Amino acid sequence: METIDPPTPPAGPASRAGIPAAAACLRAGGLAVFPTETVYGLGAVFDNLPALARIFEIKNRPRFDPLIVHIADMAQLAGLAADIPPAALALAEKFWPGPLTMVLPKRACVPDLATAGMPSVALRMPRHPLALELIKNAGAPLAAPSANRFGGISPTTAAAARAELGTAVEIYLDGGPCAVGLESTVLSLLEPVPVLLRPGGITLEALTEIAGAVRLPAGDAEHRRLSPGGLPRHYAPATPLRLWQPPHPPPDAGRAALLTPFPAPGAEAFARAEILAPDGDLAAAAASFFAALRRLDAAGAPLIYAVLAPETGLGRAINDRLRRAAADGRAVYS
Repeated sequence: METIDPPTPPAGPASRAGIPAAAACLRAGGLAVFPTETVYGLGAVFDNLPALARIFEIKNRPRFDPLIVHIADMAQLAGLAADIPPAALALAEKFWPGPLTMVLPKRACVPDLATAGMPSVALRMPRHPLALELIKNAGAPLAAPSANRFGGISPTTAAAARAELGTAVEIYLDGGPCAVGLESTVLSLLEPVPVLLRPGGITLEALTEIAGAVRLPAGDAEHRRLSPGGLPRHYAPATPLRLWQPPHPPPDAGRAALLTPFPAPGAEAFARAEILAPDGDLAAAAASFFAALRRLDAAGAPLIYAVLAPETGLGRAINDRLRRAAADGRAVYS
C-alpha cells in the first residue's frame, strides 16, 4: 500500500495586485474566481442577471439550486435581508467573517435567479482578506457558488479551479490553499428555531452556544431547496466512491484507493491511501479533504473507499460530503 499524508500547504501568493482588475471585470458584467477560507468561488455581481446566467451555464448548475451571496460588511446585510432577527445578529457578531451562511428573507433587490425563485437569500461574510477586498472594490455583494462543475469536487486551490473552468472565466485570484477546506455551514433563520441545512465550517455545537436550540432538517424537499449543496448526490469524484467501516477490508481493496480521516486498521490492504489527519485533528482533516479526494480521483484506481469521521464537530460536515459523494448513498461496507 502506498500511504500518502496530506502535504503541508504553502503560504500561497496572497497578492492583492489582481484585485483592481478583477473588480473592474465584475463591474463590467464579467466573472471572477476568488478564494475564500472555505473553497474557491465563481463570482458575479449579485444583481447582474446575464452574469448570473453565465455562472449557471458554466457550471452546468440547475437553476433550482440557489447561490450564496457574499458580503463585506453589515450594511450590505441590511441592504439584502428584509428581516434580520436577533439570533442572526448574534451569530454574525460571533462567526462573521467566517464560514457561516444564514438564510434570511430577501429584499426586492435580490433577483430570483440568485435565489432559485424563493423569497429568501443565503448570505455570508467570508473571512479571506482577498475575498473581502474584492467585494469592497467591486462595490457590490457577489453571488458565488464553488468554482467547479456542478456536483463535482469543490476546489480548494486556484489551480484546481482553473483546471475545472479553464478559459470560461475571465480572471482568477490566487489566495493560496483554503484554510477551512469545506463549504460553509448553512443555517436557515426563517423559522422560530433555526434549521441546520448543511453542516460545514461552523459546527452544530458552536451554533447552539449562540443560537440556543438548532434543529436538523426533516429531509423534506422544501428544506433541501433553501440550501446550496442540498441534493442527495453532490461533491462527487468521477471515480465511484463507497463507504467502508474498518477493520475488515473489502475483497477488492488491493485494486482500490482509500480516503480516511485518521489511520485505520485494515488500511494496509488498499493499493493507495490518503490519511487526512494522522494526528486525529478534525480541523486538519477537513482542510485537506477535497484536495485529497481530488488526488485520489486522478490516481487511476477503479474505486475509492472512504471511512466516515466521528459524527461530531467538523466530522459531521466531512460525513455529509462523503455520504453525498458515495455512489450507493449511505450503504457502508463492513
